[in-house]
Amino acid sequence: MSAVQDEAYDGPENLDSEDEDCPESVENAGKPETERIENSQRRSPPGRETAELHAKVNVNGRTYTGYGKQTYRLQDEGIDSPPSSRRGRERSPSADGSLSAPDNTPSAQGSLASSPSRGGRLGSSRRSLTPSLRPFDRRFRARINSSPLGSSRAASPAFLSAHSRSSSATYAILDGRDIEVEAPWEVVRWTKLKKLTGQAFSEVGKRNFGRPTCLAVSASIALGTSKGVILVFDYSQNLKSIMGPGTRAVESGAVTSISISADHSTMAGGHASGNIFTWELAKPAKPFLHITPVERSKTPDNDGHSPDAAILHIGFLGIRHTALASADDKGMAFSHLATRGMGMIARSVKTTRILGRYPDKLASAAGHKKPSSVLSFSPLPLGNAEHSADTMGLVAMVTPYLLVIVSTIPIAQTQFKAPRPKEVASHSAMTAALAWFPSVRLKSKLMGSPEQPSRVKLAYCWSNILTVLDVVEIEPSETSGRSELPSLQFRPRSRWKADESIVGVQWLSRSVLAILTISQQLLVLEDHTMTVTDSSDLIQKHIYHVDLFSGQLSQLVDQLEDEEVASMHGVVADAFYMSFKAYKGRLFLLGYNEISFGTLSNWADRLLALVEDGSYIKAIVLATQYYMGGAGKVTVGLPEDDGTRHQLVREKLSELMLASLKYAFGKAKNENSPPARQQLLDELAMACIQACVSIDDMEFLFDGVYSWYREHDAMALYLENLESVIDKGEVTILPPMVIKDLVSHYTAQAREPRLEEILVNLDPRTMDIDQITNLCKKNGLYDALFYVWNQALNDYTAILDDLLDLEMTQRNSDIAHTKIAVLDKEANVSKVYPYLSYILTGRIYPTGKEMLENEANLAKADLYNFFFGRGSDGVPLGDIGPQSSFRTNFPKLRKILNFDAPSFLSMLNEAFEDSFLNGPQERMHSETPQNLTEAQRFGLSVNRQRIVSILVEVMTPPDYGPDAMVYLDMFIARNLPKFPQFILLPGHVLHRVLLGLCQYVNDDIADDCQLSVEYLFSVYQPPDLRSLLPLLHEARFFRVLKSIHRADKRYAKLLQTCFEDQENLNGIFECVRDCLRPSNGLSDQEAAEIRVVIVEHAGDLISADVAKTATTIDQYAPELHNAMLSTLSKDNARQFEYLHVILEPATSADDKYRIDTILRDFIEQYVRLMCEFDPSHVRSYLDKLKTGDLRLEEVLPALEDSGAIDAAVILMVREGKAREGINRLTQHLDTLEAALLGLLNGAADSPDMENTTEAAQDLVDSIQQYARVGTWVCQGQTRAAAQNKPTLSRAKSAGSIDKALTADEELWLEIVYAIVTVTKSVSGLLEEFEPTKESNGDDKAGVFEPTRMTRALRNIVQETFTAVLNATTTPQQGESRKTDTSFLRILRAFLSRASFSSPSLSNLRGVLSAIFSAYSYEEELLALSNKLLDKDVFVHVEEADALRRRGWRPLGQCCEGCGKRVWGPGAGSYVWHAWQRGKEKRDAVARTRSANHVSASVETNGKGKAVTRHPRKITITEAITSNGSQAEQDGERGALVVFSCRHMFHRSCLGEMQDGAIESRDGDQEGRKSDVEFECPLCI
Repeated sequence: MSAVQDEAYDGPENLDSEDEDCPESVENAGKPETERIENSQRRSPPGRETAELHAKVNVNGRTYTGYGKQTYRLQDEGIDSPPSSRRGRERSPSADGSLSAPDNTPSAQGSLASSPSRGGRLGSSRRSLTPSLRPFDRRFRARINSSPLGSSRAASPAFLSAHSRSSSATYAILDGRDIEVEAPWEVVRWTKLKKLTGQAFSEVGKRNFGRPTCLAVSASIALGTSKGVILVFDYSQNLKSIMGPGTRAVESGAVTSISISADHSTMAGGHASGNIFTWELAKPAKPFLHITPVERSKTPDNDGHSPDAAILHIGFLGIRHTALASADDKGMAFSHLATRGMGMIARSVKTTRILGRYPDKLASAAGHKKPSSVLSFSPLPLGNAEHSADTMGLVAMVTPYLLVIVSTIPIAQTQFKAPRPKEVASHSAMTAALAWFPSVRLKSKLMGSPEQPSRVKLAYCWSNILTVLDVVEIEPSETSGRSELPSLQFRPRSRWKADESIVGVQWLSRSVLAILTISQQLLVLEDHTMTVTDSSDLIQKHIYHVDLFSGQLSQLVDQLEDEEVASMHGVVADAFYMSFKAYKGRLFLLGYNEISFGTLSNWADRLLALVEDGSYIKAIVLATQYYMGGAGKVTVGLPEDDGTRHQLVREKLSELMLASLKYAFGKAKNENSPPARQQLLDELAMACIQACVSIDDMEFLFDGVYSWYREHDAMALYLENLESVIDKGEVTILPPMVIKDLVSHYTAQAREPRLEEILVNLDPRTMDIDQITNLCKKNGLYDALFYVWNQALNDYTAILDDLLDLEMTQRNSDIAHTKIAVLDKEANVSKVYPYLSYILTGRIYPTGKEMLENEANLAKADLYNFFFGRGSDGVPLGDIGPQSSFRTNFPKLRKILNFDAPSFLSMLNEAFEDSFLNGPQERMHSETPQNLTEAQRFGLSVNRQRIVSILVEVMTPPDYGPDAMVYLDMFIARNLPKFPQFILLPGHVLHRVLLGLCQYVNDDIADDCQLSVEYLFSVYQPPDLRSLLPLLHEARFFRVLKSIHRADKRYAKLLQTCFEDQENLNGIFECVRDCLRPSNGLSDQEAAEIRVVIVEHAGDLISADVAKTATTIDQYAPELHNAMLSTLSKDNARQFEYLHVILEPATSADDKYRIDTILRDFIEQYVRLMCEFDPSHVRSYLDKLKTGDLRLEEVLPALEDSGAIDAAVILMVREGKAREGINRLTQHLDTLEAALLGLLNGAADSPDMENTTEAAQDLVDSIQQYARVGTWVCQGQTRAAAQNKPTLSRAKSAGSIDKALTADEELWLEIVYAIVTVTKSVSGLLEEFEPTKESNGDDKAGVFEPTRMTRALRNIVQETFTAVLNATTTPQQGESRKTDTSFLRILRAFLSRASFSSPSLSNLRGVLSAIFSAYSYEEELLALSNKLLDKDVFVHVEEADALRRRGWRPLGQCCEGCGKRVWGPGAGSYVWHAWQRGKEKRDAVARTRSANHVSASVETNGKGKAVTRHPRKITITEAITSNGSQAEQDGERGALVVFSCRHMFHRSCLGEMQDGAIESRDGDQEGRKSDVEFECPLCI
């Protein structure tokens, strides 16, 4: 295949959809093919076709039948549409891209899955254009992708991103740009009421009547003013009534709310003073009813508004003129029901509170009451349909916390409550609004059916959350009486969240809401979909708004920081409800300077606005959306009924299309430049096509629109746009002329693949077969040709025969054709294989739809008969014998095998999984015997056995070489195990197959051949298998050899084969474990043979994985460690890794002491290697070892060379060479000192101060590390010495200061002296430096700080002396002595040695200060701890004393043990006697103390203490005891015991319950009674 062809088309995998609007693509995106097929089956069962093919279209004087809309579309079946078209030039598809792709999905009709997919490079056979490698691991797929991808053309026009402040959602989809475009129409057509405004807002009007403050709209327009007057205008803007002048109304303050009754005859007004007046429009001179405020101080039992409360809301209840509801700014709401009144009897008003509390009750109520107000209020208005709620006087009110719906008739009763939604933001503006929509009559869709009433709805909102509530009437039960109130159910139906707070809401119609936001933006919202269809900015209207609630609710807003109201709002918005009203679809606005009303522009107005703006195309698109029910059909005044709406819009849409075509090809042709005209025609074509498809007007689509474009040489634009609707299945039938032009257009652009994708989406039954056949053959559109002949004629072999003949013709005349032409023909012939794969598995080619069962069986029978039926010599299948000519039999089969045998066999491998080949189709015979031809009957009888037998007979050398025969062998080997009950072959054939697989000629198929041998061995066992082992070994079929050796338990051979299999080295370890597993029961000789193989391939084993090798050998053959390490003698890194695995296992279960099984040499070698590769780990590892695990002299040089001095010291100490270890440590400290001094001496001249500082700090850290090591060694030696020394007396210990140092003290001296020497030397040099100032800000990198380094060194000294102090002065456990003088001797020896090296102690001043600071620090810490402890003790003692003084009160009056009452009424007289005896005791004790005090003051002369014992004390005790005995005789059980749990017992009862009865004791025993501790037996 040429490079041009390969580049033109990369196969179905590289086709990406650009059309994201197709619903099928959204649904099936990312789903596997099988899931898509399942979805398609659920959507449309096979055999359910509802094509409408009866429309007639007249094109150029000819009538064509069958161009009606067809509902049987590809998307209905779930079949994937063709991929997107490409604008560039395309060549014919390559075979690789068009024929096959890896696929593991089973075939359609319940067959078995194919062999598992195995990756690999694809090759090619003799002349094959298809991939021939892995032929049985792929599924053939048609070049036309099966996903429902639409055209690559972007949707025209595109979508707009968001709404502007004045925008229409129906227009937002019309502009293709990404910017916001204002609609050419007004969303709301506003009209200023000039005459009314002139009368109400003029200076004369304001002076006479006051400024307008509120608005009410019904059959009249009413305005309330600031002077207490109500003005009533008709819709001609004439002032009809003035209510209030000359009455008490003008003295009651401004009108703050007004309402009009349901019959439009009565007006109600609420005033700022709390007064309410009602007026009859026919008698405006005086009020019809006056409801005065109530002074609670004078009439506390009457309900009513307070005199200082402004009436913010008012409304009539139902149809009555005398039933009102109102609410004021104090949060109070009332219902007012007035009597009719007769003659001299005045009307009386019954006022009932329905919400809120009076201020006087709030002041007296306990606790804090949250402030409240009625933010929104509305009684239920009456509709034109009766509803049970109309008689209940429903009133809806919104407070900052709740929505409350109350019925007021006959009595006030709460019907529904709803809290504020949780979705309300905590810092949003506090707003609320609500609006009722009453029950109205709905037109019935069925002629003659009665009209049904709609449900009552309530829309309410807090802040930016709007909720719609349905009021459902519950049918009354049979037992309920007529007098019972209707039962209502309130169901929240939908919720919507706005971008900002909502201040007003009104119903424009039953399904449309008008919403006013806090920024004065009007939103039009559809109720059912809860989507904003239009928006308009009203900021220029200057809507009247006033602050009514912040004064009442300011306290609530101020308490936002309180946890209880943390979710409330941050600001209280102004009120807009009095200025925003709706009546019969019109909106009325009260502004500061005018009154205006507006109506939503309807659909006809919007289309006309677009036409006047010159946007014909946008008008067509918008009209199409109106026809389909989109673009806010309800908002623009279109009916919801589809039939009525279609009738209205269809005529207008046709007129728009015709006018647009005339304009585009007429006047606009001369006005626009060629590029602009081209774009105009392109968009117009798409708009007209979509419109015609939507209204199902195929006649105008082809006779009208297509004719205009064809006559004006713009046919290409029309066809390009027609492509998208064909892909979507919206157009499935084209007239012959259009098909011809379509083929000519795409072939001229070399876009044949895209053309085929379009053709297969059309209905072939309405095509001109001769025309489409000639066009497809002429342009090589064989995919489309297959589809047309299969679907239109049910012919599955004619085109197949033509393609095979084409291949033979091309082969015989290669010289007469160019190379590209030859390749194009071969590519067309290669389409045979996916075609056969689809048909033989019951799928329509190339769409992949499922065929009907009978249709599929007949198609398969035709194809099997075509290849495996009668030959050219007339000999039928089964009459194969010596007289038949094998080379002339089955010519069709030979043709396709000669062209590409691997692909044909791969196709058959897939077809074998279909259940059709299980046996004769008896059901088909019985159902349609008369319709079956002899060829079909033969095809229905074909099975797998017959096919395999024919292939074995046909494919024989020399006609087919080894490169083709091997694919037949693989085919037989793969399918024989899968269908053993259907395929039977003799042994010599299977033996030849086995030999053929082992003698493959191409290394690329070696793995595939080996897999086939594995399949074959599952059902065939050669008689002399061992004779085939050399052949299998030569073929390198190691997996097969392994399975044979494992079955024969020849483990040495098995292991040898594993080592030879270089492609699977990781499997060696599993093989070694299997071979050496004790459960195998190997003999010594077999185990030895296995070990010999392991040793011979030790290098290969280690090369595969060192860690796995070490683990495996250590677990199963530890005696081979030496051999493995010998192999690694020149690779220290791997040797270290190997030893690390066996000496330090990764898992905790294996982390154990293994010196018994591991040689000491391994440990020593491991330590030496660790010094090289991981020196930081040496010390931690040595800590795990025991004495004698390794020899010091073997590892000491390596430790010292690697710098692991701490590890070396630890080893020396462990070997009993503590002195040598300390000496080696001090030497290293001297080395570190020299290095640090040298670094500091050159620091001034260093060009890189940052690195110098870092190196110096590392040296200081090392000094600290080794100082701690020395401290650890000395501490250990001190503890060991303390256990062996006798305990000395204090006198001997004091005299031992002058004695010589012991061995452990010498060690302390050495380490202390070394550390102090380093500190002294370095500190002296650091004092000569000054801190550098290179850093800026807080960045300390690169700054040399000598003070910090000096402080670190002195801290080391301080830590060391602290350790000396703790080790030599801390008391030891057991019998060890307390070494009080050891520290002093060490300090004295240190000072003596220091005096020799430093005659003046001035050099040691800083060091000594560090030493003594340790003592000061510990002393301060001890003092602080004592202070804290004393404080805690005092607190606990004080609490205990308070509890003791308070005492405990018993739970009851009876003993918990005996149940007798011990105090209170009914206890008995012994309680009084006991109290008297107690009093006598207290008096006796008091007299005794007084006598003792006098005696003591005489004898002691005021100094010291004198204690005198008196016999009288004992006498008193005895008396007490005797009294107690007497009490017991009187029935008393003795003293009482009360526990902290408040349970009470007699002391004797408690003793008996605890098995230790306490009896009265004499003398000192009585005094010890208090020492006895008791525990409550009930709480233990």
